[in-house]
Amino acid sequence: MKKNIHPNIFNIDVICSCNNIIKIKSTSNSNINIDTCNLCHPFYTNKNRIIYNIGKIGKFNNKFKDFFE
Repeated sequence: MKKNIHPNIFNIDVICSCNNIIKIKSTSNSNINIDTCNLCHPFYTNKNRIIYNIGKIGKFNNKFKDFFE
């Protein structure tokens, strides 16, 4: 095998928005910030989050709701 061709491995922290810290090994030397982890993701916690994104159809229905009644 060739010597000195493999990248360096660093111990880094993955930091979630819920302040959970996960320690992993990576070739990157900087910490990673993520939005959800296994402690706060709705799939694992069985809790639903309310998302206030109506989208184009919801905006249309709100605008013209008086005409459809």
